[in-house]
Amino acid sequence: MRKVLVFNNVSLDGYIADEKGDMSWAHTQDPEWLAFTSENAKGQAEMLFGRVTYEMMAGWWPTPQAMQGMPDVARAMNETQKVVFSRTLEKAAWQNTRLVKSDPAAEVRRMKAETGPGLLVMGSGTIVSQLTDAGLVDEYQLVLHGIALGRGKKMFDVRERTPLALVKTRVFKNGNVVLWYEPAR
Repeated sequence: MRKVLVFNNVSLDGYIADEKGDMSWAHTQDPEWLAFTSENAKGQAEMLFGRVTYEMMAGWWPTPQAMQGMPDVARAMNETQKVVFSRTLEKAAWQNTRLVKSDPAAEVRRMKAETGPGLLVMGSGTIVSQLTDAGLVDEYQLVLHGIALGRGKKMFDVRERTPLALVKTRVFKNGNVVLWYEPAR
């Protein structure tokens, strides 16, 4: 059975993007952090996106600037299999991307039952909430950044309380703290 992992950058006040959808506050470029993200990008996973995150990622990772600035991550992002959930997109042009217009929870439930690499959700707060509500997320990897945004897009908009158990932490010199959570069962 495939596992679902959520990876998100989160402000101290719980937002994954500011009120304009900007995430530049989460882009740290120091050597320790770049080494961590490059190593993380080597993991074998099929990526899952909602439309907004997909369009942001597809607009950046295939560019020469991405290949120059973060070559290992850009290569992994471009070569990895991807799924974008959207009822409004007509096509998904980023290489190795499949467009799914049906219910994300139903499709991820089907995908989890298959053999293959893990399933990684990046950003995509709406998809995270839907998969959390359906009990499909196996692990949350949250990068806590030392910034309060005041307003923006929340990571969770769940219907019920969802207890999570902290299983691991890592503190970086730049102030980022990675928190690994699993559903408390």
